[in-house]
Amino acid sequence: MEPVVSIIVPIYNVEKYLKSCIESILTQTLTDIEVILVNDGSTDGSGKICDEYAASDTRVKVIHKEYGGVSSARNVGVKTAKGEYIGFVDSDDRINKEMYRELYHLCKDTHSDISICFLGREINGKLINQHSNKIYTQIMDNEEAMRQLFKGVLYRFSLCNKLFKKSCFENIIFPEERIHEDLATTYKLFANAQKVIYTNYIGYIYIKRENSILTSRFNKKRLEAFVGWNEILPFMSNKYPQLSETVFSSFGFWCVDNVYYILNQVENKEDRNYYLDMIQKYVRQYYKEIIKINSLSFFYKYLITLLNYNTRLLILSNNMKKLLLRT
Repeated sequence: MEPVVSIIVPIYNVEKYLKSCIESILTQTLTDIEVILVNDGSTDGSGKICDEYAASDTRVKVIHKEYGGVSSARNVGVKTAKGEYIGFVDSDDRINKEMYRELYHLCKDTHSDISICFLGREINGKLINQHSNKIYTQIMDNEEAMRQLFKGVLYRFSLCNKLFKKSCFENIIFPEERIHEDLATTYKLFANAQKVIYTNYIGYIYIKRENSILTSRFNKKRLEAFVGWNEILPFMSNKYPQLSETVFSSFGFWCVDNVYYILNQVENKEDRNYYLDMIQKYVRQYYKEIIKINSLSFFYKYLITLLNYNTRLLILSNNMKKLLLRT
């Protein structure tokens, strides 16, 4: 008998955190699952830990492969998955024991293709975004679910707090050899979903690590997000023109956030100028659309205009601001 949910865990050199992650999956109250551990060329003891769990629990499958990155590991996992639904857990995070029972029954009871729970964030063992609201759900059609994805209030692009019907992955693969793979893929999965349900139940616990690529100081790899946006914007303009304001607003916020990190984290002048010039190229492609967005504040439009026309003025403006703060 096939499992109802396949849970895919990409693994690379995380022996310090891996047992906690796997235990949180195997103790799920939804027991009809398969756990696909994809050991992506680990050089520490992660592979051995995977094999130990596979030997003790028949629900665990281990795939050992050469290093290819998170997207490569997820693609292998999706191809292997036997479940009607597919979920993802990062190997240094953990999940609450009711998470997949909640998400699975939400999908089944409402005939939804995707279910989503609230993503908790943990720093130093403490949830920093815990809420006291009563548990509620919100059912959305395809358009509204996509709107909420780009608004980023209820949920964002992260895969790990979501459960997908396997059919959502038809003709979709994760982009290999680049980061921000969630950004580059999640909207395509949503485009394949007729109905989506959200709950504010805290199921997934994202644990902030100091050595994470996305939490470290700004570096060249993070520019790969704009490759994703260069795919997103034409797709959304073609398929969902009615959501243009929401989508371009999200892109505008993303640009300004990255500029902020560059100006405040990158000390090398040549690197800083290169990063800003790269973002400028993408902004110039879509500047006319961004500047029309009513939901963007004057300040954001001002920064994007500086970025569009002259990155050096943007740097000078930031330096003057720092100088004024010191006086």
